[in-house]
Amino acid sequence: MALLDFFNKRNKNPEAEMSFIDHLEDLRWHIIRSVIAVVIGAIIVFCFANFVVDKILFAPTRTDFISARWLCLLGHKIGIGDTLCFQQVDVKFLETTMTGQFIASFTLAFIGGFIIAFPYVFWEFWRFLRPALSEKELKRTRGIIFWVSALFFLGVAFGYFILTPFMVNFYFNYKLSSQITIMPTFSDYLENLIYTTVGIGVLFQMPLLVMLLAKIGIITAKFLKKYRRHAFVIILIAAAIITPSTDPFSLTIVTIPLYLLYEASIMIASRINKNQKKEEEEWS
Repeated sequence: MALLDFFNKRNKNPEAEMSFIDHLEDLRWHIIRSVIAVVIGAIIVFCFANFVVDKILFAPTRTDFISARWLCLLGHKIGIGDTLCFQQVDVKFLETTMTGQFIASFTLAFIGGFIIAFPYVFWEFWRFLRPALSEKELKRTRGIIFWVSALFFLGVAFGYFILTPFMVNFYFNYKLSSQITIMPTFSDYLENLIYTTVGIGVLFQMPLLVMLLAKIGIITAKFLKKYRRHAFVIILIAAAIITPSTDPFSLTIVTIPLYLLYEASIMIASRINKNQKKEEEEWS
């Protein structure tokens, strides 16, 4: 019923009087164009795979990485010495299968293509949903493509510049015995990097999701405040899932910004609820 109601709303647009099958065909072309955009981005990344791997993918593993240098400088500025400085680590990766690097290059290309094409993919998604919205709803969601893309790239940047260097430095310096040599596979590193970039980029959409749910009346600021403790547990679980490690340090790095986003979501929901209450009073 919800799907039919959605398509009925799309039909309210006089310029979009289409049948259910026509809407499915419309959706199919939105998906096809999105896939084409991702493939184009993937081809670009694949053509420069060697550069992407050496200069971008492996950059967080080096002590001269830009965020590593900034954190070290910050530590000296605030008077805590080398506490935030990364130790020198000789990071090497291996592959245990003949096809490992070949398959990983396609994974890298696809993920890179998705990141590059993300604003366009969401724009296609938004074009499909837009006819179902009223003029008032369209005004309220003005700039949504920018904010969704900005939060996604902010999450990706946080995972790449902050979380990944800490993760690599922590694990390569963690020693149970001098006889143990750490040499993970390249595929393992790539998989972890995907979790700590794309995964966090998706989780950074929390404020916009809350804004949408608050506007359609599913959740309120009062509800979010009441279940704040429960939300913290859920955030902690989500951080544990997207964080390749389960050590308290890495979990803390991921949990703090996610919880701050939750608090920001409460503020957004509170503002929306106040505006809705004001409109109801004016209407009555």
